[in-house]
Amino acid sequence: MPHSFNPCLINNSSGDPGLFISFSFENRAIVFDLGDIYTLSSREILKISHIFISHTHMDHFAGFDRLLRIILGREKTLYLYGPAGFLKNIQGKLSGYSWNLVQNFSNQLVICATEITETALLFQKYLCENGFEPAGEPLTQPFDSHLIHEESGLKIKTAILDHGIPSLGFVLEEKFRINIRKDVLESLGLVPGPWLYRFKQAVFQNHDPESIIEVPCTKNSATGYMKFKFKDLADRLTIITKGQKIGYVADAAYTPANVEKIIRLVAGADHLFIESAFLEKDADHAAAKRHLTARQAGEIAGLAKVKRFSLFHFSPRYKNRYKDKQTDAETAFYNEARQASHHYQG
Repeated sequence: MPHSFNPCLINNSSGDPGLFISFSFENRAIVFDLGDIYTLSSREILKISHIFISHTHMDHFAGFDRLLRIILGREKTLYLYGPAGFLKNIQGKLSGYSWNLVQNFSNQLVICATEITETALLFQKYLCENGFEPAGEPLTQPFDSHLIHEESGLKIKTAILDHGIPSLGFVLEEKFRINIRKDVLESLGLVPGPWLYRFKQAVFQNHDPESIIEVPCTKNSATGYMKFKFKDLADRLTIITKGQKIGYVADAAYTPANVEKIIRLVAGADHLFIESAFLEKDADHAAAKRHLTARQAGEIAGLAKVKRFSLFHFSPRYKNRYKDKQTDAETAFYNEARQASHHYQG
């Protein structure tokens, strides 16, 4: 079975930060950070439903203009999330253009933005038909957890990190994985198709187990459909396994508080994407810039016991030195893994 989510860095390791995560069973994607996105096709950009911005330094947010230009005039609701000051940043972007022609659009674009602070979530809505003027005062709700977005099959969590300014780390967690037993599907004569996606969503949503559902089949039915009690079909047709976990940590200082927050956020991730702006020989410069070195990134990945990690956001001074960074990071990663193993055995 293919993974539910397919993460891919938008640019190479020295390019602007950004992680594009496409959905295997939907015509949809989400993005962590939005720097230069010219490597994304218009088709890929139109799949994006949610954008999570670590902070609004230009190399993490400059792609907003290109995205807006492509989705303008389309029937779409776009959700954006960012750190303290994010609503002001969004409004500044939208106010930089003249919108006197938007009344000509038959389709309407809606932007829903969420600002994340230590104590509150602030919500604002911007409608294209109103020239993207704010819909009113932001709605506010208390915030005292890591969860910022949840759907039937996934949730997005964040941690507020220190980069001199607040910088958000993110993790996407699939609640659990639903695997369809092809042998049972075939033995029952059931026809694969879009109904399987809807069936999975119903499992995620704890659908009424006693309800009766109809599914398409190729045999044993004159009507082309068979009826099942939902619980019976779910028990026979599905295998539930642990879901995917994808972590993303952009700019963050190497401090005890940040390290603790990152480990708690991404612990056990299947794949962690983590910045590593500098080599360890330039650790003092990294500290001054509030960035991680490759060794520090590898150490954090090891402490968090992630299964796999990828480095990104290299300083331009390290052009063509990916192997050096990878060696530093992997050495630290495996050292942490060995120490954890020895501690366990002891």
